[in-house]
Amino acid sequence: MTATPSEAAAATPGMARLIAVVFLPFAGGYFLSYLFRSINAVIAPQLTAELGLTAADLGLLTSCYFLAFASFQLPLGLLLDRYGPRRVQSILLLSAAVGALLFAVGDSMVELAIARALIGLGAAGGLMASFKAITLWFPKQRWPLINGCFLAMGGLGAIAATAPLEEALEIVDWRGVFFALAGVTVAVAALIRLVVPERAAHGVAGGTLGEQIAGFRVVFGDRLFWRVAPLAVTTMAANLAIQGLWAGPWLRDVAGFDRHGVALYLLVIAVAMTVGFVLTGALADYCGRRGIGLIPVVGWLSALFILAQAAITLELAPSAMTPWIGFGLMANAAALIYPLINRHFPIALAGRASTGLNTFAFFGAFAGQYLLGAAIDLWPPVDGGGYLPEAYRWSFGAMLILQIASLAWYLVPGGTHEPEVAR
Repeated sequence: MTATPSEAAAATPGMARLIAVVFLPFAGGYFLSYLFRSINAVIAPQLTAELGLTAADLGLLTSCYFLAFASFQLPLGLLLDRYGPRRVQSILLLSAAVGALLFAVGDSMVELAIARALIGLGAAGGLMASFKAITLWFPKQRWPLINGCFLAMGGLGAIAATAPLEEALEIVDWRGVFFALAGVTVAVAALIRLVVPERAAHGVAGGTLGEQIAGFRVVFGDRLFWRVAPLAVTTMAANLAIQGLWAGPWLRDVAGFDRHGVALYLLVIAVAMTVGFVLTGALADYCGRRGIGLIPVVGWLSALFILAQAAITLELAPSAMTPWIGFGLMANAAALIYPLINRHFPIALAGRASTGLNTFAFFGAFAGQYLLGAAIDLWPPVDGGGYLPEAYRWSFGAMLILQIASLAWYLVPGGTHEPEVAR
């Protein structure tokens, strides 16, 4: 028998308990996801020296995370909608733990690439499982704010992959770091499995496998989905490719910072990104309560993100921190598209809608991270390692042009007044 609204409300824990038993356990998984995603930006010099990697090799190795991550998104959506986020995420994290262990003992490009792919597979549910859990447990009108606060937990993972990681590397090498991460990942998987409650028969898709797959036809046939997807793909690809890998080499080769200076700037970027996650979520919540929808908010924030990148790409002030702070603060612009999409589709399609968008976004991140390295390799390396400033200028510039085009597509077709809630 279906529960009445009053019974469903009574069965929902209070906000403090929801944060303790739903938000924080999933936040631990997302923290690790972002730490794994960003860690190569700091250990890149060690990997390059130990394995003799080119820029394209480094980009390919690092982006194997995104390739496996993106490849699993559509199956992930089916699993989340059928089995719920608790079971799916706790199992997936074990793959990340195995990948971290293999990365710690790998001795070749192939071994490390396989390990990196296993980490990407295990981290594939870090955000999407959490968004699904948020849609199941938290009030719909608070999704942008809760999502923003949750994304800040990933920002803390990015922070951990900067100066704190640099300090850890003074004590142990990068292999020791990955051994430790393997153990922590197992612990977080156990926490999610044991602490997070089930929400049975609420927002769970029934029917046959064929009927569930047909749900993707609803998602991919939707006009709003294709309006927002290019902007999500290009802006997220730029953020993930630059912040996750190429910001470090840029700061070394263009701004001229030493290893500790690079780590400091990466820390500032990660802190700005973490603060930006909360601020943009709060801004979306504030605007929503005043009748301003997510579509114009995403457009404004994306434009500011592009402007920050333009200042970096054009090297207006190579050693200045301000453009990178702007980059970090506005990095969350495209992530607001996820609550927009989740509001637009029925809750039983939330997992497939989010992972459908995420599939394109992370294939874009894979392509961006790898192709940026391949483009940089078109210029000869400089003596002592590193790359020419013009190599970064042209490769970052190409990514910037794609974002400008996607923002134009986002703004032109229907203005900023398209409905945000499904019929």
